[in-house]
Parts: sequence; C-alpha cells; structure tokens
Amino acid sequence: MTEIQTRLFRLQDTAYQAGSVKLNPSVDPDTIIGIRIPALRALAKELKGTDEAAGFITVLPHEYFEEYQLHGFLIGTIKDFDEALRQADRLLPYLNSWALTDSMRFKAFDRDPERLLPQIDRWLKDDHPYTVRYGILCLMNYFLDDRFKQEYPDRVSRVQSDEYYVRMMQAWYFATALAKQYDAVLPYLTGRRLAPWVHNKTIQKAVESYRITAEQKAYLRTLKVK
Repeated sequence: MTEIQTRLFRLQDTAYQAGSVKLNPSVDPDTIIGIRIPALRALAKELKGTDEAAGFITVLPHEYFEEYQLHGFLIGTIKDFDEALRQADRLLPYLNSWALTDSMRFKAFDRDPERLLPQIDRWLKDDHPYTVRYGILCLMNYFLDDRFKQEYPDRVSRVQSDEYYVRMMQAWYFATALAKQYDAVLPYLTGRRLAPWVHNKTIQKAVESYRITAEQKAYLRTLKVK
C-alpha cells in the first residue's frame, strides 16, 4: 500500500462508503474506500505543491475510486492552463463514474474558459462516455450565462450516445439551459431536435427546477413525446 493510500484509508467512513457504493453503480464496490468530499479536498490542500502530489498525479491507473477523486482535486490546484489541461486529458480516460467527472472543477479553466472550447469539441467526440459527459458539463458550467452562444446547445444536441450517463448529462444541460436561456433553447424541444429519451428527461428535470416558472412548466409538459 502506498503512503497516499494509507492516508486515504485513515479518512474512511464506513457508513458513507455504503452510500457511495449505491450512488456509483458503474464502479467496483471493492475499490470504494468511503471518504467524504470535504476530507478529500482538505487532503488535496495539504498535498498541494509537494513532491508527493507531483508524483501521485503521474501514476495512472489508480487502484481506488478516491484516488481518482484526489487526483482531480490536485489538478484543480494547478494554476497554469496548459498544464491543467494536459493533466485533465490524461485523467479523463480512466474515469468510470459520473461522481468523478462532476466533481472536477479546475481553477485554471475558470480563469479563461474560451481557451477550453477547442478541447471541449474533442471531448464531445470522444469514445469514452465520461469524457463526453465532462465536455458537456464544461459547456453547462461556463457557457450558459454571459458567454452563451447558440452554437453551444447545437453542439450538445449533436452528441449521439446510448450511454445512460451521457444522455442524462445532455438532459441536465438542456434543463439548466431552459432556466437560463429559455427562448433560445426551447426550439430544441418544440422542434424535437433531441433524442426522445433526452427530450423527455429534459422536460422532467426542467419541471422539477425552481428556476422554471409555473407557466413555463405547464407548457413544457405539453411537449412530452411518446
């Protein structure tokens, strides 16, 4: 067992482990230690800038789910955009859970999201479903407010996948987009430009959102497809 693995097991919470196993059905239960996110973030902060951290993120694949989480959090501490992108690109092919992709938020990307667009295009075309999911997540996190352009939901709508966690991410994206850019995004539903499952799941998630008005929800319900 490595030193970092030893430190991770010291943070184990067996009650949390049981819940984490249920939330991550795509992950081998034997690889889930069971560590709460604040504890992992605190460990990443402690390791930040050390030789131990630098060595840890050079080693892939990892043995445990939480090693991948810690790996992502350590990349999040990298300030240089190009280096953060290089490290993210190395890590993404090894991720096997929505919880891993969705917890990745890198400060270097936050500072200059436009530089990420060419890479997002490549991620959306990747064969690995969790890489695709992360690409959609970036479009949702960075390009639904002041940076919004019609081409971005176009890109998400063109993603074709039978993978549950990709389609769910598409629905999450469009439901969030309805809350922020309703008039621009509604035609994807009225024009039936999404796969039927994604279309209906988008409506379900939008109707559940407190950011969608009652009138909008009533209309969205009429757009469900069989």
